[in-house]
Amino acid sequence: MAAERGFYGWKLVAALFSLDFINMGFPYFGGSVIVNGYMSHEIAMSAARRGAGFTLVNLFVGLGSWVVAKSVVKYGLRATFMMGSAVLCAGSLFLAIFASTSSEYLIAFGVVIGTGISFATLVPASTAVARWFRRYRGRAMGIALSASGFAGLAAPLLGRVIRANGGNWRLGWYIVASAVVVSALIAFLFVKESPESLGQHADGIPESEQSQPSRTDALATKHDWTASQAYATSAFWLIAIGSITATFPFFFFVAHWTRRLAGAGISAGQTEWALSCLTIGTLVGRWLGGWLMDLLNARVTFVTGMCVYFVGSYLAIIVQADAPWVAYVAALLNGMAYGWAFSCVGTMTAHYFGPQAFPKLYGMMTLLTSCLASPAGAVGGKIADYYGGYARAFELDCVMAAIGIIAVALAVMPKPRDEIGAAAVAHAA
Repeated sequence: MAAERGFYGWKLVAALFSLDFINMGFPYFGGSVIVNGYMSHEIAMSAARRGAGFTLVNLFVGLGSWVVAKSVVKYGLRATFMMGSAVLCAGSLFLAIFASTSSEYLIAFGVVIGTGISFATLVPASTAVARWFRRYRGRAMGIALSASGFAGLAAPLLGRVIRANGGNWRLGWYIVASAVVVSALIAFLFVKESPESLGQHADGIPESEQSQPSRTDALATKHDWTASQAYATSAFWLIAIGSITATFPFFFFVAHWTRRLAGAGISAGQTEWALSCLTIGTLVGRWLGGWLMDLLNARVTFVTGMCVYFVGSYLAIIVQADAPWVAYVAALLNGMAYGWAFSCVGTMTAHYFGPQAFPKLYGMMTLLTSCLASPAGAVGGKIADYYGGYARAFELDCVMAAIGIIAVALAVMPKPRDEIGAAAVAHAA
């Protein structure tokens, strides 16, 4: 009967897309509109204080990922998503009802909502894709996780509602709380733990055809690694270096791009277009990177995406007021490079080590990336202040990309010890 209903995996991808859109778009991007546009007028706080809230959000998304991975293994995907929605709802309601000081804002927004986003987005969504797909894992990963690129659309919608109600920012947080309740319902109704739970198989391929050779056999392991085994390989840590060095330039770019364009004489309207190009580039990169991961060697795909940073960084350095198209292309390419690498990190980890260990491995990957790449904005700003411009900071981005390329190029798919031993015995014989 399950097979007659059709493969559920692509319906699950649609549900994951919706969850990522709501759980990232309303609390994070919508929260940006509420905090920067309205909340800070009533609750006095400096620009640094407001920025600290977003720094804490990014940090706790990473810090919570290890706990999220354990939750996925112990309680399941659906329960983890719903726990994330509950935490997001609690943080939003506290901000709507009680928040009256900047310290309360930092705790509720930075710590609580950051933790909720961690539980309700990246790790469980990626794990679901890893379990349900093998041959089409890359494209499914790219689609499911591209919702955060669209999530910025939630911000202007929320802003219009707040303006229509006299700038009532507390209403904004009530809306965020309501939205994440909807996400909890979506998770409860549509998130399924694995294809086996519905009597199906990965990719919707019948069991009789699962053993037939395919292109994916050269791209993805069939061995179920444990997390401890994966940590003992150099490949895992090299992929982690690739993830960190791919994220660092993007965090810097987002933090300083508008200031760089203002310094070059780019108008506010043109800057908005450039930011739109950044979002479009991120989406294109995630889809393209995910699609190519199903066709090409993982290292080739990842390295190709990282190379885009070189062109994007060069254009960011030479942008001038009389050629705004350079700003548009620079934003497009930097967004594409990050989105491309983003899809590659999750897919490559799943390809190399399989779905069983994936939650813990990707949780660790997210923790390392978030903690080590998050200082990018501060580091880039200090470099710009010291040299009186952004050229050296963008050159650092190129150095980071080069380090990532070397690391990924060396990250050969590891072989389990029993396979290595069997090969050695065969060779000796």
